[in-house]
Amino acid sequence: MNLPFSKVLETVGRIPIPPYLNRETEAIDYDRYQTTYAERRGSVAAPTAGLHFTPKVLEELKKKGIDEEKLCLHVGAGTFLPVKNKFIAQHIMHSEPFSVTLDLLERIYNKPDHRKIIAVGTTSTRSLESLYYLGLQCIRESVEQWVPKCVDQWAPYQGDDTYTTKEAIGALISYMKFHNLQSFMFRTQIIIVPSYKYRLVDILITNFHQPQSTLLLLVSAFLGKDNKWENMYKYAMDNDFRFLSYGDSCLLIP
Repeated sequence: MNLPFSKVLETVGRIPIPPYLNRETEAIDYDRYQTTYAERRGSVAAPTAGLHFTPKVLEELKKKGIDEEKLCLHVGAGTFLPVKNKFIAQHIMHSEPFSVTLDLLERIYNKPDHRKIIAVGTTSTRSLESLYYLGLQCIRESVEQWVPKCVDQWAPYQGDDTYTTKEAIGALISYMKFHNLQSFMFRTQIIIVPSYKYRLVDILITNFHQPQSTLLLLVSAFLGKDNKWENMYKYAMDNDFRFLSYGDSCLLIP
C-alpha cells in the first residue's frame, strides 16, 4: 500500500508539543494543542496565543464589532530556539513561510485610522510586520519585475523607511492584481528587538514567554522603553500566572 507521507505521520506520529513542557504527548494534546480555526497543514507547532479563542469567544468578539481576519502561518521549529549568544547580533533567526490574501491586504490598506490591528501571537506579528518590508522590495524593483525574497532578519534596522506603511501595502496589492493573484505565500526571517518601529500591529495578544527567547525580545520591543515588560512579568510571577504554551494570555497595549 502506498500512502502519502502526511498520512503516515497521522497514523504513527505524535503531536509535537513544545520541548519545554518536558513530558511525552498525552491524549488531551490531540484536541487541546490546536486552534479552533486551523484550516491548513504545515506548522510544526500551534500558534499558542490562538488556543484561548474558542468558538464562543470569537462569536462574542463579533457581536462587539471586532472583525476577524486570517493569516496562514506555518510555524517552524526555530520558534523554540533560545538565544544562546552574548550579543543578539550574533543570533541567526529562523525563517518561516506565511500566506496572505488580496482581501486581507485591501482591508489593511483601507482601514480607518481609528481602527486598530490586534495581532494574536508573535508569529502573526512577525508576518504582519514583514508585509511592510516586502512592500519596500516591490517598490524598489517595480510591480512588473519584482521577485519576492525572504525578508532578511536585519531589514528593519537598515534605515530604509522612506515609504509609508500604506504605500508599502499598496505596492503588494498592485503586485497581486498585476499577476492575478488572490493569495500569495511569502517568507520572513525578521527579528523584532528593542528599537524596532512597529508598522502595522497596534495591539498584541500573546502568552508569557520563557527567558532568552526571541519572543520575549519582541514583547520588550512592543512595550517600549523603561523595561515595561519586566514589571509585567514580575506581576505575573508574583501572582502565579501560568507561562508558555498552555499558559495564561495577556493583552498588550503600548
